[in-house]
Amino acid sequence: MVKIIADTLSCLSVQEANDLGIGFMPQIIEFGEQAYRDDTEMDSATFLQRLRNSSVLPKTAAPPPALYEPLYQEYSQAGHSILVICPSAQMSGTVRSAEVAAQDFPNADIRIIDTYSIGPAMGSLVRIAVQMAQEGFDADAIEVRLKTLSARIKIFFMVDTLEFLQRGGRIGKAQALVGSLLQVKPILTICDGHTETVESQRTKRKALARVCEIVKAGCPRSESAHLALLQGDAMADATFLAEEFKQSLGMSDIPIYFLPPAILVHAGPGALGVTFFSED
Repeated sequence: MVKIIADTLSCLSVQEANDLGIGFMPQIIEFGEQAYRDDTEMDSATFLQRLRNSSVLPKTAAPPPALYEPLYQEYSQAGHSILVICPSAQMSGTVRSAEVAAQDFPNADIRIIDTYSIGPAMGSLVRIAVQMAQEGFDADAIEVRLKTLSARIKIFFMVDTLEFLQRGGRIGKAQALVGSLLQVKPILTICDGHTETVESQRTKRKALARVCEIVKAGCPRSESAHLALLQGDAMADATFLAEEFKQSLGMSDIPIYFLPPAILVHAGPGALGVTFFSED
């Protein structure tokens, strides 16, 4: 059988991870000398409240290799293959931690998959992998499917300020300065595992309208697109987009995910995004 391991950057809740029967890793949030797991010790609402009141920008750390080792031991001893579904290696050290832990299990079948993305699309990959495993597909088939789908992930997002992306090293100081001086609202994407600017609009309203246009033009009109919204204290705008896409794309259910703390560290309060799988 194939066992799946994922982490909180997939936007899965602890409860859903338990229901799916997967191994589930936290990201680590560091406020100065204090460190918190973002699965059991700090949720998104608590994180945002503390972020707004803190003079220190928090940092993130990947789950340490020691957290993977007990699962690798348990699954490999039972004769299972292991698929670890990870966020982009260019945005998180999760891939590296999973690889380091795997070095102690040279005889185990451990596949570490870089999805080149973060967020709800990763969660969709986890659900697909679990379903395939339950249907009896082997590790080779599931791995091929996940890598094919990973290449089709599209994500477009906006932030209220570029400060957090710049301070976290996700964009350069010059780009952040220009954005601040011109008061523009950039539409960002994740391409080949790192953040890039798609285009910029002069107001938030225009940026929202443009995101709608981009998604309507590129998102398949099918539930297989796994269209989802992601937000960090921007529920009103996320709800507006969800209703807009339901009507224009003919979808009955578009989930809205509260971004986990390890993403909010870099995106900041007010982040808003859309993710889906493009056509094959």
